Amino acid sequence: MADDQGPLKRKPGFATLSIHAGLNPDQWNGAIVPPIVLTAMYKQPSNGNLGYTYSRTANPMRDTLEQCLAALEGGKHAFTFASGHGVIMSVLALLSKGDHIVSMDNVYGGTGQVMRENLPRLGIDLTFTDVRNVRNLENAIQDNTKIVWLETPTNPNCRVIDIAATVQVVKKRNDNIIVVVDNTFLTCYLQRPLDFGADIVVYSLTKYVNGHSDVVMGAAVVNKQEIADNLRYVQESHGSVPSPFDCYLVNRSLKTLSLRMERHKATALVIAEWLEKHPNVIEVNHPGLKSHKGHEIFKRQTSGHSGIFSFKHSGGLEESRKLLMCFKVFLVAESLGGYESLVEIPAVMTHKTVPQLQKTKLGITDSMIRISIGLEDAEDLIADLENAFKKTFINK
Repeated sequence: MADDQGPLKRKPGFATLSIHAGLNPDQWNGAIVPPIVLTAMYKQPSNGNLGYTYSRTANPMRDTLEQCLAALEGGKHAFTFASGHGVIMSVLALLSKGDHIVSMDNVYGGTGQVMRENLPRLGIDLTFTDVRNVRNLENAIQDNTKIVWLETPTNPNCRVIDIAATVQVVKKRNDNIIVVVDNTFLTCYLQRPLDFGADIVVYSLTKYVNGHSDVVMGAAVVNKQEIADNLRYVQESHGSVPSPFDCYLVNRSLKTLSLRMERHKATALVIAEWLEKHPNVIEVNHPGLKSHKGHEIFKRQTSGHSGIFSFKHSGGLEESRKLLMCFKVFLVAESLGGYESLVEIPAVMTHKTVPQLQKTKLGITDSMIRISIGLEDAEDLIADLENAFKKTFINK
């Protein structure tokens, strides 16, 4: 294993908490693994104490998962949704006509698309800006700003946002503004935004938290009661809830999250360092590298980076497509965080809906490749990369 990339030490007990939080065998007749309760409704007692009523509003397996997620995040409340987009739309549902949201400009393509295509028609104002510059953030916040949306590290450039500094600027302007941090890339194992003052942490649980590429789900974790009450209402009324079986799968995956993240983290750094020395690579966007512009901030608020990062090669779109065709171990797919290593071209895949001028401004070029390092042996992944590069740039 490579040395820890960041000096921020994790609070002890993460693995133990991931195994035991939300688990009380006594409530399931001693079952160590919580049962999957598939019923849609529950028989109501005659004494008026309703308890569980309908699985859209609550389900034992969903409760177990949410309790564990909240504990690992250091939060008081967790809410799961049917997908990552489901949690995005549910948080945005906290806004009303006439409100305003400020979003980091370099966000996942699907997040930006949801905001651009849905908020204006609902009468909600939207501003994208590079919040790494405090002046940009200060200028973007308006009297009607209700949410500031962050993503760190960003997708796909892996830019790093100083969460604590950003929260300080926002709260100085208006303490009621909700700061949201998408923590999908790192999970609560490597970064806990609530510890730095964020109000809501959101996830696509589909990625690292589940880690087995067999579930689509999202989550939000909060501390403040008022926000929790509002999110609970949205969860119940909008109905974007995950199935009991999917909740069982993600709860299962949490038990090995610490082990998996250590492997992703170590292997990705080895490969990032290898790519940085490659003659056909002109840039590697991995926050664990000292060459990364956000490295110092990254060290202050994380315990290392995961398996997702990007790089740019010396060719163009033709070379990018050829490179992807030459891989034998890496799979071409628009996801990340699973046990298998994936590769994609953000400009024409995950971020194809981003306006071209915006892509150019953000540096999302045709030569950018985003890779998600899985749990394979580092030697095999490097050999696959080396072979693909040789075949792609054979005459160059």
